[in-house]
Amino acid sequence: MSRKIAAAGTVWGGSILLSRLIGLVREGVLGRTLGAGREADVYQAAFTVPDYLNYLLAAGALALVFIPIYAARADEARGWRMVSVVSSFLLVLLAAGTTALWFAMPELVALVGPGFDAGQRAELVHLTRILLPAQVFHVLGGLLGAVLQARDRHLLPALAPLVYNAGIVAGGLIGGRAHGAEGFAWGVLAGSALGPFALPLCGCLRLGLRWRFALDLGDRDLRTYLVRSLPIMLGFSLVVVDDWFLRAQGSLIGAGAVSTLSYAKNLMRVPLGVFGLAAGVAAYPTLARLVAEGRPAEMLRTLAATARVLLVLACAAEVVLTVAAPELVTLVYGQRRLAPEQVTEIAACLGAIALGLTAWSTQNLLARGFYALGETWLPTLLGTAVAAAAYPLYVAGRAWLGAEGLALASAAAVVGYGLLLAELLRRRTGSSAPRALFTGFLARLLAAGAAALLVGWGLRALLPEGGGWTLVLARAVLLTGASTLAFALVASVLGVAEVALVLRRLRPQGSSSP
Repeated sequence: MSRKIAAAGTVWGGSILLSRLIGLVREGVLGRTLGAGREADVYQAAFTVPDYLNYLLAAGALALVFIPIYAARADEARGWRMVSVVSSFLLVLLAAGTTALWFAMPELVALVGPGFDAGQRAELVHLTRILLPAQVFHVLGGLLGAVLQARDRHLLPALAPLVYNAGIVAGGLIGGRAHGAEGFAWGVLAGSALGPFALPLCGCLRLGLRWRFALDLGDRDLRTYLVRSLPIMLGFSLVVVDDWFLRAQGSLIGAGAVSTLSYAKNLMRVPLGVFGLAAGVAAYPTLARLVAEGRPAEMLRTLAATARVLLVLACAAEVVLTVAAPELVTLVYGQRRLAPEQVTEIAACLGAIALGLTAWSTQNLLARGFYALGETWLPTLLGTAVAAAAYPLYVAGRAWLGAEGLALASAAAVVGYGLLLAELLRRRTGSSAPRALFTGFLARLLAAGAAALLVGWGLRALLPEGGGWTLVLARAVLLTGASTLAFALVASVLGVAEVALVLRRLRPQGSSSP
């Protein structure tokens, strides 16, 4: 990886690590306040419609679409003009979409939570209406954050998720005891305003932001933005609808299933955010710049090198989440509001859904390869096709194994999407680099992962079960350390050179070999 990507990756990795640690605190407060029952199910489901509005405006990929267009604007005045035009257009859509969905919620609850009773549906409407305005801050803040990233100013956008999670924690601690899920919902709204929006706004003001309302549908940059965003707006990629499938199908299982799956996936998102999302976000401005400079071959080499390091980290984390799942769930969510069988169920779902961690991490980076090339149709159409084809798998998984079956369906679907995405990128570019990621290199990595799983499970069989917090923590440390060490040793023996690279980057600055 280039020094610029490594530096940006350090900023994003460190910030997202802190954010995920606060996220673990958030999950702990949530689990200890709401447990894994009917109220927790409704709270998790309340994000579905706001997430849909966010997705409909391509906000999740806003930076991916916006950065290449903005990077091609050498004139600073033209760049700020582009920010004004695009943000004004999005502001109009946000106002219309938020208002429409606010009033339509009573009619939408049957789609969001088909298994919820009347009381849960009424609460779902209430919580969703609190969460909907948060998307205004996420979308507009995402645009401002994209400007900062395009200028290699990563710190403030990287801190935004940290402040967002802190807002949720504060909402839960202040209002969770008295008002339950509603306290967390208000925390989401406050955190969205203070983090994803206010921080990038401050950064852009320092750069000399010049904004005015300019709804100019004939603007060339706006048309380019819309053309590239349109497939994302119209498509329903697996990356987003996986959560929708899990919530809707989970509501049909019974009380606690939706929150069980959400808790499991949120724990999986911790390592995914720390290095999976960080690598993609940090690398993307460089990938887009290389394409803009007419160096697509170098872009692909950079992407492949970044992906190999990313896969090593993801595979090691996948092993840890699978081996130490019961301990991690107990340490994060506690057992005050969760019965032992609920802890066991969340751990089983975590072990199952973590099987897709390498694919979740890799698809995020591979998709950015397409976006850097200015292509959004291909990955979006593929993601939509995979989502449609995989939906029966979710239904079958629910019928077969309940919540754990849904977790396995999620992992299988994203693995298939990642493999197809890599092959599609190879065909688009004529390069062998993406294919190499999923042949010999990945085979060696999977072999190391399998060996580490055997070591972890073997050690687990020798350790005493149950016990207090001290024993649970000790068991988690032993299982994590042993399985990680086994993975690193076997991967090194099999010739995975990236293991040494990762270890060097983890070594404290100033240390030297003996």
